[in-house]
Amino acid sequence: MLAECSTAVVTTCRLPGFVLKALLTLLLLVLMTIILALVLSAGATRLQRRRVPRAIGVLLTLFAIVAVLGGTVALLVPAFVHEVNHFVDSLPTIVRQVLHKVHALTGANPKDVSNKVTKFVKGYTDHPTKLIGPLESIGSGLAGAIAALIVMVITAIYMAISPRPLIDNIVRLAPPPRRAHAREVLDRLREAWIGWLRGLIIAMVIIGLLVYVGLEIVGLQFAIFFAVLSALFEVIPYFGAIISGVPAVLLGLTHSPGKALAVAAVFVIAHQVDGNIIGPVVMARAVKLHPAVVAIGVVVVERLFGFLGLLVAVPIISGFLILVDELWAKPMDSRRQGPRSLATPSESPPAGGDSA
Repeated sequence: MLAECSTAVVTTCRLPGFVLKALLTLLLLVLMTIILALVLSAGATRLQRRRVPRAIGVLLTLFAIVAVLGGTVALLVPAFVHEVNHFVDSLPTIVRQVLHKVHALTGANPKDVSNKVTKFVKGYTDHPTKLIGPLESIGSGLAGAIAALIVMVITAIYMAISPRPLIDNIVRLAPPPRRAHAREVLDRLREAWIGWLRGLIIAMVIIGLLVYVGLEIVGLQFAIFFAVLSALFEVIPYFGAIISGVPAVLLGLTHSPGKALAVAAVFVIAHQVDGNIIGPVVMARAVKLHPAVVAIGVVVVERLFGFLGLLVAVPIISGFLILVDELWAKPMDSRRQGPRSLATPSESPPAGGDSA
């Protein structure tokens, strides 16, 4: 009896956490759907200016996105898979060489660590379904993820075809005097998210090309693998560059410290180009975020939403800051400036007062 009561209490305590996790997952999926709808809507609006019906424009935009993604996959996947398999086969030797070089600093047993790392990596390559572990919260394995993706795409299509009723209903939630401001906030969110996605795509292409060319110049193996990895991890601000660069530097260390430094220089130069050229030119006008805010925000987003949240960490952070700015900071500033503006005329002397 006591055991049954304890089980019931534990289940009841876990229920709020489960509900919160489900709500956060739903919020994340809604955000991803909105971003996809914004992209489809932007393409449909451009085609509509050329007298293409909006519904057809949405479908043409979707087909163009699928074609680009399909062409990219068809171009990169064969070489990428070949290098991944080669990398996994070479992993025991690579790990052994790295551990022997750092053994003096760590004191770890090279053989034990090598076996653990190799078993971990081979477990994922031998069973690809493990890679969708983070997707378990939105479905049962791969089938649930595909079903969620289909629902997201269909919903985004309908949202992009007829966005006006949705926008009007959201604006109606605000008091009548504030509805114009509500539209401005929505426009600001749309510009920020579209600007982020545009900048992300450009950054992924440039980072991938720079890393590939740089690693080919320094003569490191698996250049395509590390280039694709760097492009994919570009979606995670700051931390993605570190995660994608560490394996390549360790591989360079198996050859010589000089090659490891050369590989590190490739990643530093590539991400300096990203931070000093791509960011200011492409993203700065739409997404103005301080690096420290992004770094802290990425950690918070990961804790709240898990790995999938990192894919849209910047839209979440930027959306939160825009809402704080528009709904709290600006109204507070206007209230502070109001009494000052009213007091200014009374403080000035009346006209002609000196002549009296």
